Amino acid sequence: MLSAKPWKADAIARLGLSVIVCVFAGSVLVSAQHYISAGGKVSARTFYPLAVAALGCLATTLVLLGKPWPMEGLSRRLLSLMVCAYSGLFLGFWVQQSSGVGGAESSIWRIVVASVSFQGAGLILIARFLREHQVSWSEAFGFANRRRKALLLGVVVALIFLPVGWGLQQASALVMTHLPFFKLHPEEQLPVRVLRASLSWPGRIALGATAILLAPLAEEILFRGIIYPAVKQAGYPHLALWGSVLLFAAIHMNAATFLPLAVLALLLTMLYERTDNLLAPISAHALFNALNFATLFLVEQT
Repeated sequence: MLSAKPWKADAIARLGLSVIVCVFAGSVLVSAQHYISAGGKVSARTFYPLAVAALGCLATTLVLLGKPWPMEGLSRRLLSLMVCAYSGLFLGFWVQQSSGVGGAESSIWRIVVASVSFQGAGLILIARFLREHQVSWSEAFGFANRRRKALLLGVVVALIFLPVGWGLQQASALVMTHLPFFKLHPEEQLPVRVLRASLSWPGRIALGATAILLAPLAEEILFRGIIYPAVKQAGYPHLALWGSVLLFAAIHMNAATFLPLAVLALLLTMLYERTDNLLAPISAHALFNALNFATLFLVEQT
């Protein structure tokens, strides 16, 4: 059974908002890189100050979000936070429009920056989150609880679910193309499309590292380690389970993989409940991604 966690509601809210700010900052960096390499719709004298101002406002927002929200002076702090956040968002959207970067554009750089700004920044923010609660990583996520058993169960679950996940994805794609009123064309996830198009070994290694190491660690801590137990302990176990499952599947933004990812998230949550050690879902998630990555790579080589 999962042990109780000391997570504070306002700390979780600030963590979630901080992750969103980091993701948006990553999109601003992508726009800046596109402007440097291909130019944009405005002059450099206009673009670079805009980009610096946007990133500065977003950085200030992160600093404000890193501080607790005491009732005394809360209104003033929230006002400062909103001014910085909205200024950063407005300037960031202006930067994106000025750079001329397209929403459908895909590249190794864009995927890596997106991963670092989400999962990479998420891990740094989680470290700040744990310091605020004065707990270690091991205490927070049970890394010392029956470690070998947790890792073994994670490996077994990944191996069993792999063919099931492939079958669910194929079934989802089949249903999408045969809907009675409107047909949806199933698309591969963006990292998969980028990997197919990439002939660069450094690019493939970077994608593999983010998919196999960075993403499982950060996503499992966020969804299974923090969000799920917090909502469950608040008295909403069903909302905790299905909310974290659906949110996990939704953030990957792919209709064809939504069902298999939802089922995977359900299994990972059950695994965490059974072992009380987040290493179990982390290892299962990492091995599942690794096997998918290896399979795709081998198919591309034939």
